[in-house]
Amino acid sequence: MRALAIAATGMSAQQLNVEVIADNIANINTTSFKRARAEFTDLFYQIDRMQGVPNRNGESEVPEGAKLGLGVKSVAVRKLHIQGTLAQTGNPYDLAINGRGWFQIVGPNGETLYTRAGSFNTNADRQLVTADGYTVDPAIIVPQGTVEVTVNESGQIYAKLDNQVNPQLLGQLSLANFANEAGLEPLGSNLYRQTLASGVAVVGVPGDPGYGKIHQHYLESSNVDPVKEITELISAQRSYEMNAKVIQAADEMASTVSKGIR
Repeated sequence: MRALAIAATGMSAQQLNVEVIADNIANINTTSFKRARAEFTDLFYQIDRMQGVPNRNGESEVPEGAKLGLGVKSVAVRKLHIQGTLAQTGNPYDLAINGRGWFQIVGPNGETLYTRAGSFNTNADRQLVTADGYTVDPAIIVPQGTVEVTVNESGQIYAKLDNQVNPQLLGQLSLANFANEAGLEPLGSNLYRQTLASGVAVVGVPGDPGYGKIHQHYLESSNVDPVKEITELISAQRSYEMNAKVIQAADEMASTVSKGIR
């Protein structure tokens, strides 16, 4: 029976839906994590009767046809790049982007990667790096003897040295924008890679039109809403159970037919 195959596609779709929701909930406290949403579309239709075609020559067209859908399939797991709330940390190397934009990071193979997780620190060479040790691009080096680091909303980084009265400008942070942020490839560790779907990075200065401002001593929180995720989890679970009921009903109907034939 076709109902078995159709309901099986529904169970598979809801299983993927639950897995996406589980990943969202698991990352509820991950810095700058963007929740994902599973998206589905219906499968091909089996046509038993075409609409708009007359039954016989000279007769009026059939107003409605008979087409049976063959189930559902997943088409995408979309990252929803909505800004999370900014949480104050007090750490001078914690930077949050208020608005659009991505920090540029030099990855392990020298390629440019992108992140909104501004939980930076300095390495043994006093370079500004991510929590995984990848350097920020453009490179920022904090001099020896620095007693205070200040980052303004425009991304300019100043260091106050113990033997100087006036702060010293260390460099200028830049941000990258993309035409289609959903097309970025997530790599884990809060890093993303540019793809053909995302378009090329358009680099600008924080605070310029179309680019967010930098907030020192803050981090962007995950945009996962726990209440929404639990609601969607319950809905996905019920949908899975309903598809399972359809399979059970179809199996019982087939069993009735087979017993009748005997």
